[in-house]
Order: sequence, then C-alpha cells, then structure tokens
Amino acid sequence: MRTITDIAHTNTTSDTLVVLLPGAYNSPEDFLREGFVSAVRERGLSIDIVLADMNLECITDGTAHKQLREEIIQPARHNGYLRIWLIGISIGGFMATLYADYHPGEIDGLGLIAPYPGSRMITETINASGSLLVWSPEKIAEEDYETRFWYWLKQHATNDVEVYLGYGIEDRFATAHAEMSTVIPSHHVCSLPGGHDWQAWKRIWLEFLDRGIFKQ
Repeated sequence: MRTITDIAHTNTTSDTLVVLLPGAYNSPEDFLREGFVSAVRERGLSIDIVLADMNLECITDGTAHKQLREEIIQPARHNGYLRIWLIGISIGGFMATLYADYHPGEIDGLGLIAPYPGSRMITETINASGSLLVWSPEKIAEEDYETRFWYWLKQHATNDVEVYLGYGIEDRFATAHAEMSTVIPSHHVCSLPGGHDWQAWKRIWLEFLDRGIFKQ
C-alpha cells in the first residue's frame, strides 16, 4: 500500500497516529493539495499522519482491511503509537468502519466524512424497518460488507470507539448520513452546507479539528 507520512516532530514520535483514507479515485496527494495536513500543522497538533492510497479493487474484494492492518496499523502499534485514528472520506469512511468491525480493539477513533452508505438495497431495508435504531438483521454473512457497516455503527458507535460523523446537507447520501447520526453522539456530528466534494469535505475536517477531535 503506497503511503505518504507527515510527522509532527523530526526527532520524536507522537503517541497519536492519524491515518487518512481517501475516497474512490482519489489519492494521498489530494489530501495534501486540499490542505488537510497543513490544517493540522497550523493548529500545532502533535500527531503523526499517514496518507494511504486505497486500491478500489482491494476494497471491493474485501482485502483492503487486511492490507491496512498488516502494512500500517500493526507496524504503528509496534512502533509505540498509543492512539490510532482512521479518518475516511466516502468509500474510505466505509472502509474505516469495516476495519473497526473486523479488528475490534485496534482502533481508538473513527472520523467518517461523507461515508459511502452502501447500495440502495441496504438503505431501503433500514428505512422499511422504521429506523436504524430498530433495524436488526437476522443474520449477517461474513462478506456482507454493507450490512456489517450499518450494524457496527448501530452497535458500537456510542461506546466502544469514538466516532465523528460529518457530511454536506446537499450530499447525495445526506439522507443516509442523517440516519447514521441517530446512533452517534450529537456533539460528534457535523452537518454543513455542501455536496459530495472536496470543498465540503475540507470544511468538515476543519470543523472536526476545531472541535478537538484528537483531544490532546
């Protein structure tokens, strides 16, 4: 997995690592261009950052979370990081949540920026049940990634892992994002004007930072 690393201090390692996962057809360089890293440095946050290049094929075939674990998360723990956050945009947010599901206890926080909610089939199933709060699938297959994504949010987003959610109110997935927000603490939810694009995603990222998402 190709990565770009930006460390807070040249001679020391921070105790916190933030891994940024891009959306489909985006790259680590896009985070740099859009000022995600510079915004962290401008605020003087002592966190190290890894920008990961997520292969869409690996996401769709279910191997991305294993690759992320073997190449980034496990080495980071071995190198002494005490807190690890995954921040994902769109399909990157979907992947970050699946990581927390498949590897419980390995991630300390998730920042979901306009996360991909899955197909219309899963969102319509949840809507038909009345709400995410009452929806409960009878059985979840090992590779039913969309159901696993929603069920993890329902079961864990209020306790086991700190979760932040942000989305643009004109985003094409905004209705699904609003449903997700019902199981996430309200002070961890950020909805701002904007669509499914970098302009909105950067505004959400800045809001997360200014709310003290990493609480140093």
